[in-house]
Amino acid sequence: MTSRVIAIGILKSVGVLVAIALLLYLLFQIQTIIVYLVVALITTLIGNPILDFFKNRLKFNHLLATIATISVFVLLLLGLISLFVPLIINQGQNLSLLNTAQIEKDILHLLNQIAVFLESHNIDSKIVFDQTKLSSLISFDFIPNFLNAVINFVSGFGIGLVAVLFITFFFLKDRILFILAFKKIIPDSHETQILNSLDKINHLLSRYFIGLLLQLLIVFVLYLIVLLIFGIQNAIVIAFLCAILNIVPYLGPLIASVLAALLTMLNYLGNDFQSEVLPVTIYVLIGFWIVQLIDNNLSQPIIFSKSVSSHPLEIFLVILIAGFLSGIVGMIIAVPLYTILKVVGKEFFPNNIVIQLLTKNI
Repeated sequence: MTSRVIAIGILKSVGVLVAIALLLYLLFQIQTIIVYLVVALITTLIGNPILDFFKNRLKFNHLLATIATISVFVLLLLGLISLFVPLIINQGQNLSLLNTAQIEKDILHLLNQIAVFLESHNIDSKIVFDQTKLSSLISFDFIPNFLNAVINFVSGFGIGLVAVLFITFFFLKDRILFILAFKKIIPDSHETQILNSLDKINHLLSRYFIGLLLQLLIVFVLYLIVLLIFGIQNAIVIAFLCAILNIVPYLGPLIASVLAALLTMLNYLGNDFQSEVLPVTIYVLIGFWIVQLIDNNLSQPIIFSKSVSSHPLEIFLVILIAGFLSGIVGMIIAVPLYTILKVVGKEFFPNNIVIQLLTKNI
């Protein structure tokens, strides 16, 4: 091998590395657009059954069905906005008069009540607070920065929402054109397997995301009932936030319980801790745990296993493994990614015994 051949090989390798680095840099720079595309793709998967309903049941033409589907999304968003805006305005008025020193004083008062309760049961509150570092966490100097961040998020969310709806409209309207264009770039030898895979993935993921929305709706209603029973203020907002946390399997409900307990204690701030605050907080936690028990053992396994044609134990193990490997993000994307891999495996390796066992219901 001559030095010229070696030099050319080195230059090619360097060129490939530079191209990969530039590609990664470009993807990093347009990461927001990639997020918009991913969200629009998910919205499209949810919208496909709605689009088919308008076309097949109501006999709309394709363009009119697409407009009707986007209108459904817009009406749902307007409904959520009309629900939350009055609460946000109310909280904004409170924040305009916000006295962070008073809030900090109230929180410290709550901690003192907890300390008295612990001491009355022969528990050294100083050790508990030192180990949990609760006292050091009580600081509200971050609130102005937090409010600015919220304002920036809302403005960015508005732009992103318009972008996602615009992209979703064309994903729904021109999905046949996208399929035809995709056919031209895939190898002819694997065209059948790839197109079958895409069709099954589209069907299963559409069912999965609709099932996820149904599960969140069930959890939201149950959380709301628990909070209303105990007269918690802003029960709708709290239930909505706690339901959204359920997107993170297993860990999300735990965070939701902690959030509900904290907001319940703040809601009853100023009342006697032992006779009022603690019992109500425990009752709310018990209510949330019952909701989570119902969700984990009934609604979630049934909805998810039916939507992606997988056994509930299979779903549980996939989420658990993904959590160990990639943390929270892995747990969120575990089921859709696993579903995609199963479909691809069934199409390209149909004779594999393991794949046959895992994909017998697909």
